[in-house]
Amino acid sequence: MNQNELYPIFLKVAQLEVLIVGGGNVGLEKLTFLLKSSPNAKVTVVAKDFHPELMELAKKHTVKIIEDSYQVSYLKGKHMVIATTDSIDVNIQVYKDCKAQHILVNVADNPPYCDFYMGGIITKGNVKIAISTNGKSPTLAKRLRQFFEDVIPDNIDELAENLNKFRKTIKGDFSNKVTQLNKLTEKLL
Repeated sequence: MNQNELYPIFLKVAQLEVLIVGGGNVGLEKLTFLLKSSPNAKVTVVAKDFHPELMELAKKHTVKIIEDSYQVSYLKGKHMVIATTDSIDVNIQVYKDCKAQHILVNVADNPPYCDFYMGGIITKGNVKIAISTNGKSPTLAKRLRQFFEDVIPDNIDELAENLNKFRKTIKGDFSNKVTQLNKLTEKLL
């Protein structure tokens, strides 16, 4: 069996500069999921044409819109780029330009040209769970996300808040704190 060797991290995209290249259906999908998870993300979208829903979403957030074809100069100051154009050649050029500048890049629906994947995400207050299929099946990640959204109670955030309060009251070293928290939460599952 192959093993998923991706390392999951949670990025503070409100503190990073994100560029989406392409304003069509895929650009809309990527922007929608990014803003659903991180409504204050700092995003710029560059495209010749824009899906009307993408424009509406951009107006509701602080998304910068640039009506132009992709130029390497748009990478300046960016930390993460998502290429979503209908042109494979443009997307691969975005990838090459990002790699040359050490910028994380995702070429939508083209795993060999991705430094990261945008998996399924479940958010319940402060509790966030990300699901990855290693780029093999976004549909499976979507179905797992739907399952966990139904299974995880909406009030799970209250538990997280209460555990945080309790954690602050525990005395002793790190090992002692972990032991006490493990003991308290072992009946949860």
